[in-house]
Amino acid sequence: QVVRSLRPSGTLPIQSSCCSMDAGGVKLAKVDKILGRTGSRGGVIQVRVAFMTESAPELAGRSLIRNVKGPVREGDILALLETEREARRL
Repeated sequence: QVVRSLRPSGTLPIQSSCCSMDAGGVKLAKVDKILGRTGSRGGVIQVRVAFMTESAPELAGRSLIRNVKGPVREGDILALLETEREARRL
């Protein structure tokens, strides 16, 4: 599985080789479903993510729609720096 980190804008994945980062705001979320492509040229993929209980027990069971730039598939784990904002639906 690939771990990607999203910047606060929620769109740019950054490759990471380590799953346990000591940054206080990082929350891990698993990609449940690919919703489709968006953006003027289709370079952004909308996904539904569910938070993992190990990294964020207070967010357990919660899911969000996020925009991801770059390759992503179901089962990937995203390291989210910001968990309050949700992307608009397509």
